[in-house]
Amino acid sequence: MKAKLGIAPIAWWNDDLAELSDDVSLEECLRQASVAGFTGMETGRRFPMDMKELGPILDRFGISVCGGWFSGLLLDGDIEAEKDRIAQQMEFFIAAGAPCIVYGETARSIQGVRSAPLATKVKLSEAEVEAYGRKISDFADWAAAQGMPISYHHHMAAAVETEAELDLFMKHSSVPLLFDAGHMAFAGGDVMRVIENHHARITHVHTKDIRREVIDALDRTKESFLDAVIKGAFTVPGDGSLDFEAIVKALAAKGYEGWFVVEAEQDPVANPPLEMARKGHAELLRVMDAAGYEVVGSDLEEVTR
Repeated sequence: MKAKLGIAPIAWWNDDLAELSDDVSLEECLRQASVAGFTGMETGRRFPMDMKELGPILDRFGISVCGGWFSGLLLDGDIEAEKDRIAQQMEFFIAAGAPCIVYGETARSIQGVRSAPLATKVKLSEAEVEAYGRKISDFADWAAAQGMPISYHHHMAAAVETEAELDLFMKHSSVPLLFDAGHMAFAGGDVMRVIENHHARITHVHTKDIRREVIDALDRTKESFLDAVIKGAFTVPGDGSLDFEAIVKALAAKGYEGWFVVEAEQDPVANPPLEMARKGHAELLRVMDAAGYEVVGSDLEEVTR
């Protein structure tokens, strides 16, 4: 089975917390990702949304677009309005040959509100989830028909955060799933059980690790998601508390093929992005080998085994 290794620029530039951003250019970010061994990168705020401009820069570093975040508002919004909002990114991603757009539901989310404690996140009734599931399933079907599927990102401090919430959402929707080990572990879920229950819908994987001691010490009645990030809740595989060998073996056993993307926002001064990228890549290579994956480059030629 084949796997590709990508990384997100959030290690270099944090869109929600400017103070957790390294002052580097797009070119330097891509250079460091390439030096660390990655062949894909998700998009971020310093990426031009035009392949005529971005394509030559990506080619210089042997990097392809392996996804990117869209801040969706379908929970409260209108499907036609969301089609208009995503249109430019969809056109760009199709031109870039990206595998998917990462759909993150930001309506009623407190993930970007530093003053909002984790315990105050929205909780939907089953009737609300059912209505939301129908709406986003229709949106996902439309996106796939345009040639650019979405992959739904369960996320801390958002409407679909916990394992139980994800189970209910999956029951009432048909949308493809982005599995994020770090967010599910932070939410108190069983990451192995989530793979077992929902593997057939997983189309994209974020290999975010957690620092268990940081998460366990949080006061969720007072501290926010962004407070947790600043404290170092997240890190790269091989530097945290999750068993990525077991996680990747479970995905392999269920037949998952595709991108494994390191996405670990943290303080770039305390955790230099290039150093962390190298550590995450080395750990992924180790666990991919243990799970029997063939890690390939963006041109599908074997680069390691």
